Amino acid sequence: MLVVFFLYWFLFDKFLGECKHKLVLQNAFVVIASYVFYGWWDWRFLLLIAFTSLCSWMSGVLMQKVDNNNTAIDENKSVARKRKLITGANIVLNLAILATFKYYDFFVTEFAKLFHLSTDGILLKVILPVGISFYTFQALSYSIDVYRRKIEPTKDIVAFFAFISFFPQLVAGPIERATNLLPQFLKKREFDYATAVDGCRQILWGLFKKIVVADNCAVIVNQIFADYANMPSSLLIVGALFFTFQIYGDFSGYSDIAIGTAKLFGINLMQNFNMPYFSRDIAEFWRRWHISLNTWFRDYVYIPLGGSRTTKAKVVRNTFVIFLLSGLWHGANWTFVVWGAFHAMLFMPLILLGKNRKNMDVVASGKLFPTIKELVQMFVTFVLVVIGWVIFRSETIGDAMQYFSAMVSSDFIGLVKDITVFTVLKVFFFIGFMLLVEWYNRGKEHGFDINVIKRRWVRWCIYLLLVVIMVFFKSYDNSQFIYFQF
Repeated sequence: MLVVFFLYWFLFDKFLGECKHKLVLQNAFVVIASYVFYGWWDWRFLLLIAFTSLCSWMSGVLMQKVDNNNTAIDENKSVARKRKLITGANIVLNLAILATFKYYDFFVTEFAKLFHLSTDGILLKVILPVGISFYTFQALSYSIDVYRRKIEPTKDIVAFFAFISFFPQLVAGPIERATNLLPQFLKKREFDYATAVDGCRQILWGLFKKIVVADNCAVIVNQIFADYANMPSSLLIVGALFFTFQIYGDFSGYSDIAIGTAKLFGINLMQNFNMPYFSRDIAEFWRRWHISLNTWFRDYVYIPLGGSRTTKAKVVRNTFVIFLLSGLWHGANWTFVVWGAFHAMLFMPLILLGKNRKNMDVVASGKLFPTIKELVQMFVTFVLVVIGWVIFRSETIGDAMQYFSAMVSSDFIGLVKDITVFTVLKVFFFIGFMLLVEWYNRGKEHGFDINVIKRRWVRWCIYLLLVVIMVFFKSYDNSQFIYFQF
């Protein structure tokens, strides 16, 4: 990233100056850097992302060509049919690629189990391309928005390829919209020192959440879930809690790193997490968790189905559709589907009673502490979310049910090798520190906005403290980001 950053700003400014092709060359450099970054994992899948990008770009070009060949656009049904055909073809093509790599083996295997058939010779057994769900949905958003005339199709193929492959958010989001990100590649970008500093601060906080919170949680979580049948219920509760903070520190940490890195390149990405564990109901949680995916399903699936402005029966259907799709988006496993259904059932009373948009403001806004009522609401919501995460983390539905059963049936206290009281308390301390910092910054753009501290030397002491903690408390186990598998 540092090499790319230097070349991106200083090389182009010094050697290209006011060259009229500077923007195109800068965007081309972004594409090359992004493809090197992605290809370093497996170069063969570069063909896949290039194909997805080309098809989606061509869909916009073809729709513009259809429009240009007709004057009375709004009155011409033939134009509407052609535009719908182009968009539909691109959607089917991209979803077919995604389904083949991500779901083919799963559904074939499940079908074979149902009818006691053999799967010999019919399974693909291919590895899942990193980030395919993210960049596929990003490409689809462009094609759909062009069809809806929310954005003008671009003829600049270099800028479009940069939009799809921009390396900070390529493999784990945020899932950007063409209406936000693409225009930023079509105009001149200037280096802004204050924005870059804030980006570095956000990167640092993301690294802390990943390295210190998520990775240390993961060590204990992996041990507990691997042998949950022989664990005391106290440790099973700890395992559920630690995975709750592991997945948050891991995924929101990545988002912070991605958004902060983009700021260094003069690019503003959308917020992907907004302190979701301070939510007062499930609806608020889903407005604050993985925002880019949830708003994607809202805008491109839920609202086109009728949203909540239809009959109660259809509202129930629409709600279950988006939650089941959200679960399935995470992977080819029934645990993800049940996790989605579980949240749909929690969401249902709120939306049927019209209370799903009750808590739109920041909790305890303008106050240091929440009220007793808010505290109870946050606690209940958090417990429900933790239950969902146990289902999400389990290998099978049976494992999840046995885990819950063991939580209430096994001895509460027990000794387990390699999981000491000190280790557990250390991780709880880091979680508590993270929550305190983010509680103080709730309602701000990210959880480590410390501009309120005016003295620079104090801010630098805080930065160095975080770095020292990361160095000394880094986990040396496998630290791959969880959402790389999706």
